[in-house]
Amino acid sequence: MVMKKEKQPEIVDVQKIWDRAPHNAFTDLIRFNDVWYCAFREGEGHVSPDGVLRIIRSEDGNIWESAALIKSDNGHDLRDAKLNITPEGKLMLSGAESQKPKEKGILQSMVWFSEEGTLWSKGHIIGDPNFWLWRTTWHKGTAYCAGYGCRTEKDRLKLYKSADGKQFQILVDNLQDENFPNEASLLFSGDNRAYCLLRRDGDESSALLGIARPPYTEWSWKNLGTRVGGPHMIRIPDGRFIAAVRLYDDPVRTALCRLDPDAGALTEILALPSGGDTSYAGLVWHDDMLWCSYYSSHEEKTSIYLAKVRF
Repeated sequence: MVMKKEKQPEIVDVQKIWDRAPHNAFTDLIRFNDVWYCAFREGEGHVSPDGVLRIIRSEDGNIWESAALIKSDNGHDLRDAKLNITPEGKLMLSGAESQKPKEKGILQSMVWFSEEGTLWSKGHIIGDPNFWLWRTTWHKGTAYCAGYGCRTEKDRLKLYKSADGKQFQILVDNLQDENFPNEASLLFSGDNRAYCLLRRDGDESSALLGIARPPYTEWSWKNLGTRVGGPHMIRIPDGRFIAAVRLYDDPVRTALCRLDPDAGALTEILALPSGGDTSYAGLVWHDDMLWCSYYSSHEEKTSIYLAKVRF
């Protein structure tokens, strides 16, 4: 499928904000108490046994400092930091602990909490072993998360929910079950409709868009016809759905796309400066701009970037 291109938004600024580890990747971004927080994984490589979760902070989005470093209590690899704000006003960090050795160990999803971004609670185990609760979204006091089978049951995606962010129950035991469904971003609209942008990596690797109404137990799916990685999406004030994804056609890049839920269409509108090992964005709308954290290796070393985009 050839993706149609729209008039491009304007990149106001792009800057590298962190590159201190050998490999810096898999970001998320949030604004909490008027301060920016960006979380990501540090390690020796894209897949390495030494991953830790770094949180950095900035008052203005230009000057960044380390706020915290989360390590596994058992010396295992921590992966894919994601940030949220709970209904009680706490920062919530989620990730996954990949136990060593990978061939025999399990992967366990985890969460941590903080009042102010520097001091964090102990890790809490969430979800089922070997199901990766990849990104959590809060809606009306409930946390929702799609979790995918990552070492066993690789063709099974579950939908979880939680009232407190610590105890997650299965809401849908089989949300998707074909072509290795995995990374997913959930978004809720003003009419309480839920949307799920889902990556797949099987023989059929095009992304899917799922749509459901409360209580979110019955979903309809549309094939977007395009392979993506690291999906995330946001709805901007004019009503448009904007997705940040890795696109795999040459050259591999981090791209912002318009998502049309009615048509089931994903349209690239802007490629961010990126290449190679890249993507996994965090998205925040602030000061009439989209702020987007992501990582990329287009300048040789895999580093963390922050882009400001005006629509």
